[in-house]
Amino acid sequence: MVAADLPEVLRIERASYQLPWSEKIFADCLEVGYQSLVAQTGQQLHGYVLFSVAAGESHILNLCIDPAQRHCGIAQTLMHQAIAGAILHGAEVMFLEVRVSNRSAISLYEKLQFVETGRRENYYNIAGSNNRREDALLMARDLNTLQTNR
Repeated sequence: MVAADLPEVLRIERASYQLPWSEKIFADCLEVGYQSLVAQTGQQLHGYVLFSVAAGESHILNLCIDPAQRHCGIAQTLMHQAIAGAILHGAEVMFLEVRVSNRSAISLYEKLQFVETGRRENYYNIAGSNNRREDALLMARDLNTLQTNR
């Protein structure tokens, strides 16, 4: 992902979330050097993933697929590439949070061998509610089993 991708990234983000990240958040992620990947065909962006890698750990910060392109394997491909990138940068474990209500994402992460390691109570805001919040599942994947493929 580069700065020129941000208009399309924001379009996908806004089409996907009631409480989307702002352009500034994405720009800050690029500026501080978080790892980022996009899936695209020609000029058409289909999805993106942002992740951090530090001290042997990786954390998925944001994974989003254009609603018109979901269930086509794009998220799985991006996650495979993020896992490979995290290993390349020395990560031994990858973490992520996911809304407890996001069954399709949880199913994808389980397919990718992530396991639930905890729950963050009241982690996500719920748009349009008076201070109601939703729990997040904390999931992790041991990357050591893939280290030999580096």
